[in-house]
Amino acid sequence: MNVTTIGLDLAKRIFQVHAADAAGNVLLKRKLQRAEVDAFFAGLPPCLVGIEACGTAHHWARVIRAHGHDVRLIPPAYVKPYVRRGKTDAADAAAICEAVSRPHMRFVPIKSAEQQAGLLHHRTRDLLVRQRTMLIGALRGHFAEFGIVVPAGQHRVGQLVAMLQDDDALDIPPLAREGLRGLVGALQALEDRIEGIEKVLMREHKANPVSKRLATIPGIGPITASAIAATVTDPTLFKSGRDLAAWIGLVPKPHSSGGKEKLGSVSKQGDRYLRRLLTVGATAAMRHLKGKTDGLSVWTRELMERRPFRLVSLALANKMARIAWAVMTRGETFRAPPAPVAVAPA
Repeated sequence: MNVTTIGLDLAKRIFQVHAADAAGNVLLKRKLQRAEVDAFFAGLPPCLVGIEACGTAHHWARVIRAHGHDVRLIPPAYVKPYVRRGKTDAADAAAICEAVSRPHMRFVPIKSAEQQAGLLHHRTRDLLVRQRTMLIGALRGHFAEFGIVVPAGQHRVGQLVAMLQDDDALDIPPLAREGLRGLVGALQALEDRIEGIEKVLMREHKANPVSKRLATIPGIGPITASAIAATVTDPTLFKSGRDLAAWIGLVPKPHSSGGKEKLGSVSKQGDRYLRRLLTVGATAAMRHLKGKTDGLSVWTRELMERRPFRLVSLALANKMARIAWAVMTRGETFRAPPAPVAVAPA
């Protein structure tokens, strides 16, 4: 067969293949068991293979690419317009085959196993942090049922733990005390696991020169720097820092028509994890601007005088993403720009 393009729809067990020649004629429609995928592509001459960027996509991209094929991952949102009608695996595979051949299609870089291993620790830490927040909320709620309330803040939970350890400090039933101690034990176990993961991330951060350069940007710490370094495999795929910020989802969503431009709120499309890390880092940087005279700090303070706090934190996160692109593409550390010189009126 003169197969030039293949659309592969992934699944847990049954994979769907749609193959076409250079003229777009359909040559093959076939279902493959999971164990048959490797051998199938090993027996084909090198061709263009399109896969939706979903779970296990990077693994199969590496497996198929090892047989000499040109594998490209497509965001699912870019495949949807090519689905003719209905939702079947065969229709999805045909849409992928059509989308991957478009000249202006955007693709997702294939991550290596090492990069996915680094992101695994980030995803695990993010999950454990959410579970810790849930446990803290449950602990506060159960204490409040017995009239015991402490001020807001994660560091205040230690007061509840101290009162629970003192048998004379609380006037609650023994059964309730036993249940609360179980929650405290689970919370302490989560704290230990999160601390262990952060040690691993810090070790990998120190061994990665790109991550260390990113950490020189204000508002970007070791965790955010290592996450960006592991996620953005090739910064040259983005034409500018604005493209990277848009990919993360930190730019306004346009609603323009008839020559009238209207910008709405941020699209929130892209990598939610990076967007959250950058926004939290920008918020932290905004709280430590006192006494700083560099251009970035002056720009942020002036913007805070005119705009709401949350809007400024988003704008600063956008600027941090652009700076991160420049740091990665140029191979340099961040250098704070000088403060603008005020010009006296004539």
